[in-house]
Amino acid sequence: MMDKKVYIESYGCQMNVSDSEVVAGILAKQGYTPVDRPENADLVLLNTCSIRDKAEQTVLNRIDGLQHLKRKNRDLKLGVLGCMAERMREELLEKKQVVDLVVGPDAYRSLPGLLEEVGSGQKAVNVLLSREETYGELEPVRLGSNGITAFVTIMRGCDNMCAFCVVPFTRGRERSRDPRTIVEECRNLVEQGYREVTLLGQNVDSYRWNVDSRGDVKDPDQPVTDFADLLDQVARVSPLLRVRYSTSHPKDMTDKVLEVMARHPNICDYIHLPVQSGSSAVLERMNRGYTRAWYLDRIAAIRRILPQAAISTDIITGFCGETEEDHQQTLSLMEEVGYDMAYMFKYSERPKTLAARKYPDDVPDDVKGRRLQEVIDVQNKQSLARMQRYVGREQEVLIEGVSRRSAEHLFGRNSQNAAVIVPRTMPDGHDLRPGDLVRVTVSGATSGSLKAEPLAIVHRREPAPEPVGA
Repeated sequence: MMDKKVYIESYGCQMNVSDSEVVAGILAKQGYTPVDRPENADLVLLNTCSIRDKAEQTVLNRIDGLQHLKRKNRDLKLGVLGCMAERMREELLEKKQVVDLVVGPDAYRSLPGLLEEVGSGQKAVNVLLSREETYGELEPVRLGSNGITAFVTIMRGCDNMCAFCVVPFTRGRERSRDPRTIVEECRNLVEQGYREVTLLGQNVDSYRWNVDSRGDVKDPDQPVTDFADLLDQVARVSPLLRVRYSTSHPKDMTDKVLEVMARHPNICDYIHLPVQSGSSAVLERMNRGYTRAWYLDRIAAIRRILPQAAISTDIITGFCGETEEDHQQTLSLMEEVGYDMAYMFKYSERPKTLAARKYPDDVPDDVKGRRLQEVIDVQNKQSLARMQRYVGREQEVLIEGVSRRSAEHLFGRNSQNAAVIVPRTMPDGHDLRPGDLVRVTVSGATSGSLKAEPLAIVHRREPAPEPVGA
């Protein structure tokens, strides 16, 4: 088989990173080896995001910036994958002449055939959505991996028609992956030396396997598995494997999930629970399926069952019809919850969404920007306060790599997902290394990270075995 090189560039969410690893696995069977620079590749793939207009513009500019490589190497092929490929296929093929193939999120198995079409001088496209595809049995190739943490996709698509979101149109209907393949993938990762997995889905709380769209059991010989059941199964793979997940949905999060988290010390005390707005009126227009009171009830449940848990969120400012009173309700909810971290954005209208069809984008951009800054200011204060609570306390930190600021320091994360910087060398002279689980004392905090001193290695990660014949 001819040795070929592929460069894959991922944009947007963790799901896209995970999808890129699935694509690399499919292409590996066709003789493609991943490289870390587009200049070294025979095939360049951009795995794209459509969540905001800015994300799409970034990719369009990147396509333009890659034209010089196509001029230098006429055999180089350029493909666009993912959500943007699904939403903008005509524009990509017609206006971006350098693009050779366009492939949607459910069509990656067709890549070998599409590449054959491209090789014969044609442009190739497959953006068909599927009600069944989960890529469950495929073996991903971990791209740019630190060998410590990995993403594991447990479901695809989304059935929540949030008014602002394009995901149901670009990723299709929701379907859950066989839990046996998920557990097996996690077990294989542990055997390879990985020490943390993040279970991914657009709405992990609605994971439900062995039921059809009507809720009827598909196979009476197999158990129905919900997200709490799956989380329990993954946590039991190994006590050395830390488990995270993303993303939760407030309308679907159950106490059963929180109770499973409380039972397993290797499930991290961290929950990302997007609120989007603190106003029930705005939430109703967003079609989020819950009220402010419902959301605060879920927060109360987390604080009761998992008192040490960190909570992060997503917030959109300036959604259609948002009044100043609505905005103040968002600020007051932030004060009441006390988030550890937040992803904060101005509303960006997306074509074909419910909001684009039904509501005018009537909040002026300068007002959106001012409200966003006020949200950011509140969150910065909260993040600092939440981080300062760790000072003087002992924490267990999984070391992930070398700090960007100093080769003499390493970085990792505690159970609550806070970044922690520690000296490379222990007081006893032993060096820490990625994969080590270490107990530390936190000595300082900023809004973005903790500084700590190592006390003891809880578990030393053994080096990966040398490959046979090396």
